[in-house]
Amino acid sequence: MTHDHDLVLRPTEAQTAAALNPPAGRNGGDLVVETLAGLGATTVFGLPGQHALGMFDALRRSSLSYIGLRVENNAGFAADAYGRITGEVAPLLLSTGPGALMSLAALQESAAASAPVLAIGSQVPTAGLGGGRHGYLHELRDQQASFRDVVKSVHTARTQSQIPSAIAAAWESALTAPHGPVWVEIPQDVLLAPTTLPVVTAMDATPHEVVPRPELTAVAAHLLSGAARPAIIAGGGVVRSDASGKLLALAEKLNAPVVTTFGGKGAFPWEHPLSLQSWLEDRHTTDFLESADVLLVVGSGLGELSSNYHTFAPRGRVVQIEADAGKLESNHPALGIHADARLALSALLETVEEREDDTAAESVRTVLDRVRARIAAQELTLEQQVLASVREALPDDAPSFWDMTILAYWAWSAFDARHPNTMHSAQGAGGLGYGFPAALGAAAADRTRPVLAVSGDGGAMYSIAELATARQYDLPVTWLIVDDGGYGILREYMQDTFGEATATELSRPDFVALAESFGVPAVRTTPQSLAEDLAKSLTEPGPSVVVLPAVLRMFAPTHL
Repeated sequence: MTHDHDLVLRPTEAQTAAALNPPAGRNGGDLVVETLAGLGATTVFGLPGQHALGMFDALRRSSLSYIGLRVENNAGFAADAYGRITGEVAPLLLSTGPGALMSLAALQESAAASAPVLAIGSQVPTAGLGGGRHGYLHELRDQQASFRDVVKSVHTARTQSQIPSAIAAAWESALTAPHGPVWVEIPQDVLLAPTTLPVVTAMDATPHEVVPRPELTAVAAHLLSGAARPAIIAGGGVVRSDASGKLLALAEKLNAPVVTTFGGKGAFPWEHPLSLQSWLEDRHTTDFLESADVLLVVGSGLGELSSNYHTFAPRGRVVQIEADAGKLESNHPALGIHADARLALSALLETVEEREDDTAAESVRTVLDRVRARIAAQELTLEQQVLASVREALPDDAPSFWDMTILAYWAWSAFDARHPNTMHSAQGAGGLGYGFPAALGAAAADRTRPVLAVSGDGGAMYSIAELATARQYDLPVTWLIVDDGGYGILREYMQDTFGEATATELSRPDFVALAESFGVPAVRTTPQSLAEDLAKSLTEPGPSVVVLPAVLRMFAPTHL
């Protein structure tokens, strides 16, 4: 009898010959790029540094495309977006110490948004490891410790023979649901030393599937089939698992209204009769969800933004499907199902009974009418006009990346993302500077579609240097900068809380002239001409900038 674990893959004669006679002139860095190529990578992001030069030297001997950004954190944001758009691992090559640490804010966003980023950083030479103070350039007592609380997993290769296995293990971790960033570090001398190890060929790092327990989906199906007022909250997990079709079929079978979280934008058709859209920061929506006797939460942890700042208090049964075990029942008691959203929705779709309800669509219309009436009473026509102009100008299938700015906060609730996986923001970790470098990463993934980045003037200053990157690689990104003279949302928060804003007003450059100095065409627009100017920029090849001087206001919160 032969068992699976007895099977050994024996190399062919050609493979044996190639292994015994590797090409000359390779180093440890070649093992890194060969492993990445063997795992299926085609594009890498990063920024070189002294300890990491072995990896970057090896790039010129590989088939990998390299996109180099000007700041490590921006390189991390670009990799984050590449991972979100493609669903594939995005390699990020970094140097030791300051270079590595500069990526932490981006990796925190990737962790919060479940983006599969494989960060590979160098280390001081092997002799300097272990916590002693040897005085090497970029030396940290424990570099891994800085990453361990941010990423999914940490991996080390102390010898060249460990490099393929360490990277493959990290790759598998990054792609196992929930996706996320991982960290690999390799000492400088290991990367630089010549190697006689065989060329790394195809690698297997198939992620584990997170499969729902059948007894739990059976109970969930029973609850949903017998519900009088079911409702569904669809989060980013639905988008990441490509489960929007399953969600639509389940909602229609159950006649259950659906609201998408800000991370789940596009998971459900915006204009569908059962669509509550994304008005989560609205008490009318919150009240409706609280009244559901069975609430299905898919791919969301019901965190601060998805729970109307933790004012949401469901009165019925909650069924929560979540691939991140740490988010299961972390905010509300529920029937917790640890599973990938697509697999769990497939199981429910097969087992729930069709539910007749001719009042569901009418209930949705009532809630949305109340939401619109509340917004209309606040005289925010400029804000709605600007957002409508962006929607008019942007092709339906074009990805958009939104920084932490007032127009983005409007978009979370009010923007129709007409396709899944097309609208992304930094709402996971909430750091500034995400929009433009992320858009560059998405454009590197697919140059056939224009990509939109949206920033305020404060957030734009975090990533001005990447105009050079956009021009160098001729990436089709249009950057909309809403210039209100400062940190607009912080200005509002401080005025509302303290009666006066401090440290929110900013001196800033002439963004049009600055973009043009990089060789990037730019235009200053108005709310009236925004749709036309933005559409024109999006249709032109290469990068462009559109500057809108405007002071936008937020709609009034309902959670206070």
